[in-house]
Amino acid sequence: MYALSNGSWTVVLGFLLAFIFTKKAIPIIQRKQLGQNIREEGPKSHQKKSGTPSMGGIAIILAVVIASLVGGYSQGNTLNVVIAISGFVAFGIIGFLDDYLKVIKKQNEGLKPYQKFGLQLLFAICFAVYMAKFSGLGTDVYIPFAKIYVDFGVLYIPFVVFTMLAMTNGVNLTDGLDGLAGGVTFIVCMYMGYIAGNMHNISSEVFFKALAGACLGFLVFNKNPAKIFMGDTGSLAIGGGITVAAFMIKMEFLLPIIGIVYVLETLSVVLQVGYFKLTGGKRLFKMAPLHHHFEESGMKEVNVVYVLWFITIIAALIGRFLA
Repeated sequence: MYALSNGSWTVVLGFLLAFIFTKKAIPIIQRKQLGQNIREEGPKSHQKKSGTPSMGGIAIILAVVIASLVGGYSQGNTLNVVIAISGFVAFGIIGFLDDYLKVIKKQNEGLKPYQKFGLQLLFAICFAVYMAKFSGLGTDVYIPFAKIYVDFGVLYIPFVVFTMLAMTNGVNLTDGLDGLAGGVTFIVCMYMGYIAGNMHNISSEVFFKALAGACLGFLVFNKNPAKIFMGDTGSLAIGGGITVAAFMIKMEFLLPIIGIVYVLETLSVVLQVGYFKLTGGKRLFKMAPLHHHFEESGMKEVNVVYVLWFITIIAALIGRFLA
């Protein structure tokens, strides 16, 4: 009854709010002609998606913020919920700035790489310092394989920064197929919310489940063929939010296991670039990130999405035994 009373209803609230906000946003974005620009170097089959409403991540952010605050307030634990929301919104702002330049100002590049990375680094450092010095949680990290806690000491802040940058960009890379990032994140957040509930960490449970519900509500319109995309606004917010909440329950090493798809997408890009440079122009994958490699190998987009959802479910089951 604990998980039901404290968290599960926030899944429903997050779902309903995201569903309503997204449904209302689509015609508004269409009227203002704020459509997605599709990169020419991507799969040719994706060119038909050009003009699809973007920046749907705003609906996800609004839904999660409202559902989380209501959930936190009802349990008398608003402060810690606000911390999770802060990381979520902060990285969402970076994504919004990038989307604003690309979609509204029609600047294909958006934020310059150094600007985007610099803002991510700044927010990650701020959160890392808070966790190490002011959260009261200490600098010890839970190792799921050994089921022990290890004090990272002076390495804790760099570890937090690296993890946040890796996960936010991992989610961002995953958001390349209709419904992929939303579906993967729904599975990840439901399981992480379950873990938080078992640990009686109400704030993280409420946040994870609110985000799970919001992703599901958005997925109604983002599934293939997508009527709207979340954009960097949504993907960077999700990456920042789930990482902050994972650190708050000391499950930072469990997150990349359950979110293995985020990790694989990132690794495919790193390996592709590295192999390309080392071999003088040869490619390890037909295209990166990984989901594009599967598409270029002949798999239908929806089948690639289903396979990666299934991998996430298996990863969550494995994580169940490691936690």
